[in-house]
Amino acid sequence: MVIRRVSCYHGNKALKLPRRSPAIPVKPARPLVYFSIDCESSGPVPGLFNLISLGVVAVHQEQTPEGPRHRKGNEKYWELQLAYPGWEDEAEQIHRLSRERLAEKGLPPAQVMQELREWTLEQCAKGEKPVFVGHNAPFDWMYVNYYFHAFDVPNPYGYNGMDTKAYAGGKHRLLWPDTSKEKLLELYPRLEAPPEHLVHDALVDARFQADILIALLDD
Repeated sequence: MVIRRVSCYHGNKALKLPRRSPAIPVKPARPLVYFSIDCESSGPVPGLFNLISLGVVAVHQEQTPEGPRHRKGNEKYWELQLAYPGWEDEAEQIHRLSRERLAEKGLPPAQVMQELREWTLEQCAKGEKPVFVGHNAPFDWMYVNYYFHAFDVPNPYGYNGMDTKAYAGGKHRLLWPDTSKEKLLELYPRLEAPPEHLVHDALVDARFQADILIALLDD
């Protein structure tokens, strides 16, 4: 920044004050592609427990006569082989994926993380930045970022992510308990919750979270 000196007076004394140069143009931000990600796990923390399934939905911005709007794009789903000993029966009751199924159908974690990275970058045009999005992102981000590093795959989302609960709270001045999916369904009546028997299917949840993100961005 260039500083120029100008004179002004306080009583009979001249004071030297800095004058700012004209504003420097700000470099435009990179266009974003959002990736709504949901994980199911065998317990509360990675390293002791396992990432067992992952669903992701790309969300793109497009120009319309009404202005910028967002839409869901391609999607992907994986189930993973177990890498760590931790397994909670209570978690299995939620995600409904057995150890036997994962041993038979699951893919090696290193392969899944490499495929997730490559697929993510394929969804982005030149110059677009991929953004990790979760609903209660700290949990999903914790597992995804850990697995990228544990299996030596560069994380395409960088070192941070976007939480739709926090975004909803800031946008609508909501208390934390009022940022749940149930409350957002009341706030956005056009949202449609998945059938109860499909909740905690990682891809189904990722689709619903993508709908929540679009409602928040385009409202």
